[in-house]
Amino acid sequence: MKKWVSMVLACVMAIGMTAAAVPARAEEAAVPEELIAAAKEEGTLVVYGSCEEDYLAAACENFEKIYGIKVQYQRLSTGEVQAKIEEENGNPSADVWFGGTTDPYNVVAAEGLLEPYEAVNAAHLLGDAYKDADNNWFGIYKGILGFMVNKDELARMGIDAPQDWADLLDEKYKGLIWLSNYNTAGTAKLVINTMIQKYGHDEGIQYLVDLDKNIQVYTKSGSGPSKNVGTGECVIGIGFLHDGITQIVDNGYGNIELIIPSSGTSFEIGATAIFKGAAHPNAAKLWVEYALSPDCVELAAQNGSYQFLVIDNAAQPEVAAEFGLDPENVMDYDFEDAKANITTYIEEVMTALGSAADDRFKTE
Repeated sequence: MKKWVSMVLACVMAIGMTAAAVPARAEEAAVPEELIAAAKEEGTLVVYGSCEEDYLAAACENFEKIYGIKVQYQRLSTGEVQAKIEEENGNPSADVWFGGTTDPYNVVAAEGLLEPYEAVNAAHLLGDAYKDADNNWFGIYKGILGFMVNKDELARMGIDAPQDWADLLDEKYKGLIWLSNYNTAGTAKLVINTMIQKYGHDEGIQYLVDLDKNIQVYTKSGSGPSKNVGTGECVIGIGFLHDGITQIVDNGYGNIELIIPSSGTSFEIGATAIFKGAAHPNAAKLWVEYALSPDCVELAAQNGSYQFLVIDNAAQPEVAAEFGLDPENVMDYDFEDAKANITTYIEEVMTALGSAADDRFKTE
């Protein structure tokens, strides 16, 4: 399906960002020539990517084209990357992490498994909220959490679409909802934190226990539910709404409706970071500079990823505004609480679910 197009200025106004967010082209921060030379001398970079495969491939291929540095990459969910890096414990099999929500990044940062770096291009970030205070990771995009529903299937069953988080607990949705796995997907970890912050600790965990009664499938990756809504295999998917846009715009599933929860929702910051002990440290630093540039982030919308961008010299994805998404219309998400407690929260949810957690949340 042909991508919808609107004027850039109108889009920027619609999503509540200043005109400075899409300049004619702001002057680029100068990446030190000595860093580029040192990175080329290393000659290789290994990337674990938790964004979608097409965007990951395009970003890696473009980096290789620009700098002549050979790039090896693998797409893994954020939970899979976290588990792999923790197991390797300072001797990582990759140099950098690219994409995926920051909750797992914060866990491995707290464990001392990310390498701080003062990136020159971090000067282009839209605010301090889009980077770790100790420079362990840097934001590259922002995604809104919500629901994707198959309108045709709901109409066939004579069921109205859920409009808010509480609606998902209605027994009429039993067996119709898909969510990602709390153990493997950063998206699902964000759902845990969102419910705890929205309802309070005990009530938030109870909400997830009650929600489990209506869940049909927990997918390994956060984008898993969105990929099955258009076909009708999944009737209601919980995930990032930009993944739903991909299914509508790129894959032609006009039967998908995007729903922003009426009482409010949260958001992810997709990030990039260097692994502690990276075998190619200079190439890794150069990657971070590249990831914080239009050369990289503007490839997202060209490859089916419609997240809002968080650097001031990149063009926003116009199509996101067409669907009514607003990057500022989100709850005041407490990243510090999520950073400090997500590991404990996951354990508490698994305990509360009891035997259901034994066979529905496998990591393999």
